[in-house]
Amino acid sequence: MTSLDKPPQHGGIPVTTTVKWRFPAVHPEGQKFTAIAFGITLLMTIVSKVFFWPFLGITLWVAAFFRDPVRATPVGDDLIVSPADGLVTMIERVPVPRELVGELGEAPMVRVSVFMSVFDVHINRSPIAGTIRQVVYISGKFLNADLDKASEENERQHFVVEGFDGRKVGFTQIAGLVARRIVAFAKIGDIVGAGQRVGLIRFGSRVDVFLPEGCVPQVALGQRAIAGETVLGRFGGAPVSAIAQ
Repeated sequence: MTSLDKPPQHGGIPVTTTVKWRFPAVHPEGQKFTAIAFGITLLMTIVSKVFFWPFLGITLWVAAFFRDPVRATPVGDDLIVSPADGLVTMIERVPVPRELVGELGEAPMVRVSVFMSVFDVHINRSPIAGTIRQVVYISGKFLNADLDKASEENERQHFVVEGFDGRKVGFTQIAGLVARRIVAFAKIGDIVGAGQRVGLIRFGSRVDVFLPEGCVPQVALGQRAIAGETVLGRFGGAPVSAIAQ
């Protein structure tokens, strides 16, 4: 690109760049489920045309569940972004899960929990840029993911990402009542960017994020989080609060 090809800058930001909305793609992990649902729709339609619209609606819901929208991730070494879409249901200081003590240490950490309903996007993303240091899958129960004990008893998968500055952030995918499959896209040793896709939980669940010492939560209970975009924590930031209206 020559200097004539570059868009004009204002404060280092291109001023002629535009972004257009596009319909979210279906993630490859969900394409087979969408195809199965559509096949069942066709079979049921052969039995009776009455079944077409209800089963088509189910097919569209399956496709929407596995939607994989493009996200614009804020850039900053002091930021931790949400790895999941959903409702912020818990912000509390808790003991570090025993599976993560080796990487994160034994001191209690602030945990931010994001609950994903069956209507939320279920692609999970890395909260920071860095290297995947740990991936641990643990089989377990399928209790309501809203319960605090789900962190210790449910099927879950832990990640630890070490940033390029040496700070480590742990987060955990937790299965719920209807979630029966946790999928990891990343493995130990992979280098990921902030907001990069690292996993998926099928059909409703929760993600816990463990904020390192010095990182202040930037969300409030009841707030909606967007994976790869919402800033969950900031190093040196001021705490936030919300007023229900």
